[in-house]
Amino acid sequence: MIELSLSEEKFNINGVALSFPIEIEFLSKLLSVTKRTKKGKNNTIYTWDDLGILAYSKNGKVAESLLLELKKEDFDFSPKQVFKGKFYFDNEELISYYKNNKDKRIKLFDGDSSGALVLNSISVWFDSIDNNIIAIEIAAFKGSTIKEIPRDKYLIKELNEETIEFSDFGFKLSIIQELMYNKELLQPKFDLFEFVIGYTKREIDLEKEGYEPIPEVTNYFKKLPIPKKLASEVTEIYQDGGNDIYMQLLRFAEGWEDYWDIEKTEDTKYFPNLKKVVLCYAKKNVFEEFNNKGIKAEWL
Repeated sequence: MIELSLSEEKFNINGVALSFPIEIEFLSKLLSVTKRTKKGKNNTIYTWDDLGILAYSKNGKVAESLLLELKKEDFDFSPKQVFKGKFYFDNEELISYYKNNKDKRIKLFDGDSSGALVLNSISVWFDSIDNNIIAIEIAAFKGSTIKEIPRDKYLIKELNEETIEFSDFGFKLSIIQELMYNKELLQPKFDLFEFVIGYTKREIDLEKEGYEPIPEVTNYFKKLPIPKKLASEVTEIYQDGGNDIYMQLLRFAEGWEDYWDIEKTEDTKYFPNLKKVVLCYAKKNVFEEFNNKGIKAEWL
C-alpha cells in the first residue's frame, strides 16, 4: 500500500523525501507500477492506474503537482482504480484533519473554495461534492522556493582534508551511526530508497534484494570518507538492531544479522573521546579489548 505524509520536516511517499517539482523518472521508479502518458496542448498527464494517482507536467520532465483520485472518473486519462493508500497531514490522517480543522484551511487563489491546507511550502487542496472528497491535489505552495534532490547526492567525493582509514567495517558503521544519524554532522544523511531510485548502473529491486545486503549500498559506506576533524565528536557508541545505519544497509533487517560485527578495536586510536560502547554487533573478543583500552563496554 502506498503511503504519503506531509509534515514540518518533509513530504514523503513511501518513506522517500520529495519536493516539487518532482522528476518524472524519479517518481516512476518510486511508484514502481506501470504508468500511462497522455500529451495535451499545455501539459502531459501521467496516470498510475493501479494506484489512483495522476501527475501533471508542463514540460514532460518534472511534475508540478500530483492528484489522488478518490472517485472513479471517465476521462481517458483517469485511473482505473481509485486511490486506496494512506495520506497523513501533520501526523494525522488527512481526510480527518481536513474535516476537523476548518479554521486552519486557507484559500490559495481567488475563487478557491477547496479550503486548502498548507505545510512545509506544500499545498494540499480538495475537490468535493456534498462535502465528500473526490480528489486531492498536492503541489508547491504559490510563491514557495523548493529545491530538487540533486542527481549527484550520493556520489562519493574526495575530500580536501585528512580522513580516517578504518581497518574494521563494523566499527566504521557504528561511527557513521553516531556522526550521520545521531549528531547529523556527516552529510548527506543516507536514505536507502533515495539511493536505489537514483542509482543508474542497474535496477535494484528492494522487494527481492532487501533480504540480503545490497553490494552497491555496502560499497557506498565502505568508500564513504570520514573527516578526522569529526573524530573528537564521538564520545560513545550505541549499537542496536534498529539503528538507522543497519536499516539502510538491509531493507528487511531483523536484528540477528552478523554482517556488521566489530571484529577488532584498532580504530579506537582515532577517537580520543570515546569512553563507552554498548554492543550487539560485535565479536566476543572485542568486549574485553574495549575495556582494556579504558572504554567501558556493555552488551545490549
